[in-house]
Amino acid sequence: MIGDSEFDRDTAVTRREPGVYTVDLSAGWTIINAVNGGYLLAVLGRALADTLPHPDPFTVTAHYLTASQPGPAVVRTETVRTGRTLSTGQASLFQYDDEGNEIERIRVLASYGDLATLPDDVRTTATPPAIPPLERCYGPDDAPAPVPGSSAIADRLLLKLDPDTLGWALGAPSGRGEMRAWFGLADGRDADPLSLLLAVDALPPTAFEIGLKGWVPTVELTVHVRHRPAPGPLRVAITTRNLAGGFLEEDAEVWDSEDRLVAQSRQLARVRLG
Repeated sequence: MIGDSEFDRDTAVTRREPGVYTVDLSAGWTIINAVNGGYLLAVLGRALADTLPHPDPFTVTAHYLTASQPGPAVVRTETVRTGRTLSTGQASLFQYDDEGNEIERIRVLASYGDLATLPDDVRTTATPPAIPPLERCYGPDDAPAPVPGSSAIADRLLLKLDPDTLGWALGAPSGRGEMRAWFGLADGRDADPLSLLLAVDALPPTAFEIGLKGWVPTVELTVHVRHRPAPGPLRVAITTRNLAGGFLEEDAEVWDSEDRLVAQSRQLARVRLG
């Protein structure tokens, strides 16, 4: 369903023929000059939801091949397999360079199902992250001055960071690879499975709190959607345990207002050292 939310409008795809969609990637979801990877995942996720017979992403794995830019793009999808409870498809997003050559930006393999049909039993040792109340956390509007080359995406999000993971913003990173925040869309749209694909990749990189600066491009991102989220802001916790050879992992958990683990992810990202 495409509603009045900016997120819905900016992730909308137009089917030109079976398996071929056009989209205009909005500059409103950029980090400096590149389009955010979670937003891209939501765009391809919407195209796959139209292609496959099941409505909800269960697992989505994306490889980011080249940096996407705001502007026109083409998404091509293919059904790999259709089953009773799960269907699997793949999708790629393409743009054109200055010479008119087609460039593949991102390639996705995903399995879809129906979250409404899952059983209610939960057996887990996972616990929600201990984040202070929203009013005691800090967002971009609380900064003393705009960050040079700041992210347009920040204006579209309700993002309030745990003060314990904000040392990097004060010039005193903790050295721990942790980032925690309250997350929502700025226009009040409630979360759904597609916006969870954005949530796992919307916080500042854990590399900042390790003491590194600069762009941290995603190489690969896998998201597991576990439940349709309840209304209200989400809590997102991301950790990094290992940075080696110029690459790090980020493990994310997303919890809803009813203390349910609604999404998990792992991504491999590249960092600039020195």
